[in-house]
Amino acid sequence: MDQITALESLATELQEGLNQASSFDDLETLRIAYLGRKGRLAAIMLTLPSLSSEERPLVGQKANQVKERCNALFEKKREELVSLREQSALARFDASLPGRTPGLGSLHPDTLVIEEICAIFEKLGFSIAQGPEVEIDHYNFEALNIPPDHPARDMQDTLYIKDTILLRTHTSPVQVRTMERTKPPLAVVVPGKVYRRDSDITHTPMFHQIEGLMVGDGITMAHLRGILTAFVRGVFGAKTRVRFRQSFFPFTEPSAEVDISCFLCGGKGEVNGEPCRVCKSTGWVEILGCGMVDPAVFASVNYPDTVSGFAFGLGVERIAMLKYGIGDLRLFFENDVRFLGQF
Repeated sequence: MDQITALESLATELQEGLNQASSFDDLETLRIAYLGRKGRLAAIMLTLPSLSSEERPLVGQKANQVKERCNALFEKKREELVSLREQSALARFDASLPGRTPGLGSLHPDTLVIEEICAIFEKLGFSIAQGPEVEIDHYNFEALNIPPDHPARDMQDTLYIKDTILLRTHTSPVQVRTMERTKPPLAVVVPGKVYRRDSDITHTPMFHQIEGLMVGDGITMAHLRGILTAFVRGVFGAKTRVRFRQSFFPFTEPSAEVDISCFLCGGKGEVNGEPCRVCKSTGWVEILGCGMVDPAVFASVNYPDTVSGFAFGLGVERIAMLKYGIGDLRLFFENDVRFLGQF
């Protein structure tokens, strides 16, 4: 039968072709030519329907034997090419060349600032507290003197999961949770991620805050000013000036915002005769909000009327941008190693 003859010669011709093959591309070309869907073996198999019932099993059996033989030849040649490639790579290796030092990672600027701030407050007697990022309305708003109809809720741009479950908009809920389980006196700082429905060149849906709380007998604004002045000068230098401006926050009364003297112009409002780009010629840069804890907050955690305390909150990215001279908030979240490697 012509088919049997053709099949018997197929493996022999393939072997001759493999002997000439010198690359994996050559090997693939031969595989397609002999065993591909339109290859020589497939062409022979297409003739099976035209054979008699006695011839068809014989040719089919022979075709299977030839296919197995061809596959074995291909595998043997592939192993030879792999071995040659490894030998070639080994021959090119020069053991006398100096080794390549792997690149070292670095801490994210947010992490550096968080660690530095927490270390400063720990030296001032504060401990570190943590809390959940998925919060309930009670801790995020109501216990902080922000009832459902309070206009301050509109300022938060809250990301709700359900009606009373949300992604926390600030780290202040941890203050309430800490007071619920701890009797005064206490002093804690709370670093963590917070979330708001806000995204543009100066805002991101997720950012980092550090909240602080001190509660005890006889705590006054003087203590608040002293603690925050020590913190500011610990981060920005001993010569940094601090000022407090009247403000409003639902959970503190009285409330204030804290400014520091501009680090770029030294508080002069100009650099080399040009308006300072950092402080907008004012000589001051805002860095945080603070105030005395509102009695309504103490009432929500059943603290006695005799205690007092202060709280403050700051944005970590804000401090990092000022400290390291970073001009674009988006750099913190783009994971560009050229930026991160500088830290």
